[in-house]
Amino acid sequence: MKKKNTGTIIAILVLAAVLIALRELKLVSTSKLLILQYIGIYSIMVMGVNIINGYMGTFSLAHAGFMAVGAYASALASKYVLTSQALFPVSLLVGGLAAAIIGLLVAIPSFRSKGDYLAIITLGFTLMMQSILNNAEIVGASRGMTNLPKYTNIYFVYGTLVILMILLQNFIHSKYGRSIIAIREDQVATELVSVDVRRAKTVAFSLSAFYVGISGALLCHLLGYTSPSSYGYSNVVDGLVMVYIGGVGSITGSITGSIIWQLLVQTLKDLGTWRWVVGGLLLVVVMIFLPKGIFGYREITDVFHDLKHRGKAAAEKEA
Repeated sequence: MKKKNTGTIIAILVLAAVLIALRELKLVSTSKLLILQYIGIYSIMVMGVNIINGYMGTFSLAHAGFMAVGAYASALASKYVLTSQALFPVSLLVGGLAAAIIGLLVAIPSFRSKGDYLAIITLGFTLMMQSILNNAEIVGASRGMTNLPKYTNIYFVYGTLVILMILLQNFIHSKYGRSIIAIREDQVATELVSVDVRRAKTVAFSLSAFYVGISGALLCHLLGYTSPSSYGYSNVVDGLVMVYIGGVGSITGSITGSIIWQLLVQTLKDLGTWRWVVGGLLLVVVMIFLPKGIFGYREITDVFHDLKHRGKAAAEKEA
């Protein structure tokens, strides 16, 4: 485990412990507890999006489609097969693995396409998944699936978040993680040093889809229903806003973006559909003035190190 990311893990562990204590002592209302769970779930989603859009530097819009696959696969599993809450972790894995398999297929266009072309292809995938679900009677078509067991709670949300954070940081410092970062910097040079770019992209897309699928599975079991309308343009915009506000290529940035956006959404909920206009506008502003986000390619420990270094330099200058 790299030291630079240990601070982020410790911070989340402390936060999870505090949230659980607040819940057990009944010091927070049900509505606030729900918001805290949204933050945890979307932190997982944003980490998944960040694998592609941040660490690998590829602009993908497939996350809403991956989330739909994970939600529906997990919903089917828990409603008809894994009907006990004790088996809920298995149901989460079903959702994540189903999305990961689809991620393998979505990775194929990335071998020859990039930039705007790949963005259009991945957006097409998201809209195609939404259309399929809208017309598939086996999953309720446009009505969606209702009466799902509400297995998701704060323990599952933040326990899963911590596990996936540790998995992601270990992945980023593995051979494949270093490969996708190299692809971001210069794909041609990466190929010249004998890195298997296709395999690295396939692994990245699959892992990204796994994370987003897990978040979809948690969300549908929190709400007790899922429908195709939840996985369209608004979900695409949500993912992008949270990634680029918090910071690309950063676990800390993923969580920060989720906190800021979820709190903002709850603040602006009285605006109705206009809040998505605010979200799109915010994304434009962030891309102009903070193209890498608040924690772009940095973790919170990097920020503390920079502040310490500046303080030391200032003290030496005064001396």
